[in-house]
Amino acid sequence: MSMSSGSESTRVMIAVNESTMKGYPHPSISSKGAFEWILNKIVRNNVSGFKLLILHVQVPDEDGFDDMDSIYASPDDFKSMKRRDKIRGLHLLEYFVHRCNEIEVPCKAWIKKGDAKEVICHEVKRVQPDFLAVGSRGLGPFQKVFVGTVSEFCTKHAECPVIAIKRSLSETPQDPVDD
Repeated sequence: MSMSSGSESTRVMIAVNESTMKGYPHPSISSKGAFEWILNKIVRNNVSGFKLLILHVQVPDEDGFDDMDSIYASPDDFKSMKRRDKIRGLHLLEYFVHRCNEIEVPCKAWIKKGDAKEVICHEVKRVQPDFLAVGSRGLGPFQKVFVGTVSEFCTKHAECPVIAIKRSLSETPQDPVDD
């Protein structure tokens, strides 16, 4: 990691997502915890030595009708859904950008659509951060079979060092799959 003694800032990509329990614009327990961990344990008081790259991947609904009560959708309905999703994603990123601005750490935030694990690895390749930080729910092997984990995939496939930060036990919901 390069520190700011005239050299470039360390670029930390952080992948964030919305809460599965509260929905947009609330960050998930894991991504909020990972973000705060990076601020407290890595960035600390050296805000000029880092640039946070905050990525949110919106996973498209399987059928595209997540909030529709009819399959008779017009093109305007789809435009409206896309606009709504973009606004929701921006509100989620607003939380993280606001926190960065509070402590004056430089940041950049953006939204992509697709399969989270694939998009994150693609963005790592494109942006080339010094390392990637992802939150982890800390699921057991049985749960991983059914749910799968983005953090595990990124650890194996991202083309940079990856830190997977488990959420604290005190913040784990009754159903650990929830986030």
